[in-house]
Amino acid sequence: MSKPLIIVESPAKARTIEKLLGSAYKVKASMGHVIDLPKSQLGVDVEQGFAPKYITIRGRAKVLKELQAAAKPAGRVLLATDPDREGEAIAWHLSRALDLDGQPCRISFREVTGAAVKQAVSEPREIDLSLVNAQQARRILDRLVGYELSPLLWRKVQRGLSAGRVQSVAVRLIVDREEEINAFVPEEFWSLTAWVHRPEDEPQRAFAAKLIGKGDAKTPLRTEQEAAAVVQDLEGCDYVVGKVTKRQRRRQPAPAFTTSTLQQEASRRHGFGARRTMRAAQQLYEGMDLGPLGRSGLITYMRTDSTRVSEEAVEQAQSYISQAFGAAYLGKGRRPARQAGPASQGAHEAIRPTNVAISPDRVGQYLTGDQSRLYKLIWERFVASRMSPAVYDVVSVDITAGEWLFRATGQTVRFAGFLAVYAETRENGDEAGADDSDALLPELSKGDRLTLARLSPKQHFTQPPPRYSEASLVKTLEERGIGRPSTYAPIIETIQQRNYVHLDEKRFRPTPLGTTVTQLLRDQFPDIVDVGFTANMETRLDSIEKGDEDWLSLLEEFYGPFKQTLLDAEANLARVKVPSEETDIPCDKCGRMMVIKHGRFGPFLACPGFPDCRNAKPMAKRVVAASCPQCGGAILEKKSKRGRRFYGCERYPECDFTSWNKPLPQTCPECDAFLVQKRGGKDGASYACSRRDCSFTTASLRGLKKSEASGSPPGETEGA
Repeated sequence: MSKPLIIVESPAKARTIEKLLGSAYKVKASMGHVIDLPKSQLGVDVEQGFAPKYITIRGRAKVLKELQAAAKPAGRVLLATDPDREGEAIAWHLSRALDLDGQPCRISFREVTGAAVKQAVSEPREIDLSLVNAQQARRILDRLVGYELSPLLWRKVQRGLSAGRVQSVAVRLIVDREEEINAFVPEEFWSLTAWVHRPEDEPQRAFAAKLIGKGDAKTPLRTEQEAAAVVQDLEGCDYVVGKVTKRQRRRQPAPAFTTSTLQQEASRRHGFGARRTMRAAQQLYEGMDLGPLGRSGLITYMRTDSTRVSEEAVEQAQSYISQAFGAAYLGKGRRPARQAGPASQGAHEAIRPTNVAISPDRVGQYLTGDQSRLYKLIWERFVASRMSPAVYDVVSVDITAGEWLFRATGQTVRFAGFLAVYAETRENGDEAGADDSDALLPELSKGDRLTLARLSPKQHFTQPPPRYSEASLVKTLEERGIGRPSTYAPIIETIQQRNYVHLDEKRFRPTPLGTTVTQLLRDQFPDIVDVGFTANMETRLDSIEKGDEDWLSLLEEFYGPFKQTLLDAEANLARVKVPSEETDIPCDKCGRMMVIKHGRFGPFLACPGFPDCRNAKPMAKRVVAASCPQCGGAILEKKSKRGRRFYGCERYPECDFTSWNKPLPQTCPECDAFLVQKRGGKDGASYACSRRDCSFTTASLRGLKKSEASGSPPGETEGA
């Protein structure tokens, strides 16, 4: 009898499992979905109970035939697709295509390690139809919205548009935020800081005390005149220490990562987009060759919204922390798992290293740059999550000056605890917990007199809410219950590809097209872009997954009102014009300010005077803080007629310098020209001088100085 066959989704995962199980099993990859709804039509019979019309995906027939041929002689077939709805649906389709219906052929594991895989192989189960039905319901809902609403947008707005059950809500969040910012009216206010010091100290050792108010009442300062009046009132006043409060503050570590928090932290700390994060995480999960350590997966499954950690992993972490840091750094007791979202799947585990003894330093040489940075982040976060709290000494000093009250605060770290390994970052990139009160105050007692060094009034204005970054958008989607761990990256990618939003200084701005489409959907299809409606739909899909709700009933309840609204909009909605996005770049033929248009190969500049003026030119970006090695001009990012990216001098055609390789701000140590990034070598890149007559190359940019020439940083848009 032939070897048992195990089918997984990716070749990388197949290679890892083959290595872990040895020659006793044959492992093949399905390459993801092999059966799905057709792309060329709706593929759902709404008149016959929403029956899906599944077909073999174009280009996957060969894969399916190979799997069928391998399954026939196999003693048994085990389906080891990913442990989530999509993975269960893939396994269900494969079980039907391979005549495995009703057999205990499904195995699942959340980490690709020898122990986990061997245990899963010994415990096969039947396909979980509740999981499959939840996936089918989601797939059909998305197909109904996308394939029936998108054509309406083509007819009423412009060709090539799309709408989605989740993507349209994400765009609405960004549009709503932009409207808040535009409607925001800043209000002036002032702060007053007294810089004081003990009489025996030098003025350079003065510390800051913020004005609280008059007496016990807070006194806001709204104008410069009010601030000046307080300064005048303080003339000649003695500054005397009142109440001195000392206490300890304990700060608990953050829990191990969920998909959402991993994407947020990778964005804040390393500038990774959601797609980039998930690609590296997928590779770490599926496994790779680790030299003497063999081939293994380094992290647990990366699509999860639970912070639960297995007992075995907790014991591993405790053992490591005790040996590496000592018993004082070991977290006491069990920490309850914090659920990340309103419908968190608590049965799943957080993202953690499969073996905490494999530190980032041990495997860094076998990983790419992205893999290494992400593994270090996951490893440090998990280890820190099982460590003791950080302990701070916090001091608060009230200082009176006449009738006015000032307050100085400071804190010092008494015991680092988990901070010895990891500190979570804020949206602005600072470490969470770090603030203006970190200054160390001198030893003070009640009644001490202080010397005033200076008073510093300062004008401020209230700020509008910030635009969403990738990290804050993912956080909001999760908090609102929109989408699930597997959808955050595709959502963000799709709304940019559709030109509904774009990133400006790492913040999302809606385009005129995104705003126009969102306004139309808000008016005509309020449920489709309603946050509460979409979140409730996700909750009901979770109920289907648990077996508590019928998936066909959900589809029937949704489709009737949706179809009627669609018919009403088709009959009553007039064609909508998308306003052009004007730039500050004048047309060099007629002088009008050029506008941004979108074509087959992306955005370009066009004269608004068309057809009288047909001037158009590509959008260019200044990409390096360095000058052209031939003439000293700026280097711009451009696209060829076939859409391929290249880099060329801004003085073309006078200067013909071009390069397919990405320019870098670092300069060549031999001739001082800028370097370019070439393919090959570690991290998928090596580096060489941009001058054709210089042979300098290097595998690392460490120690190389950056150009001091004028220009914008890499990727920064110039002009429009």
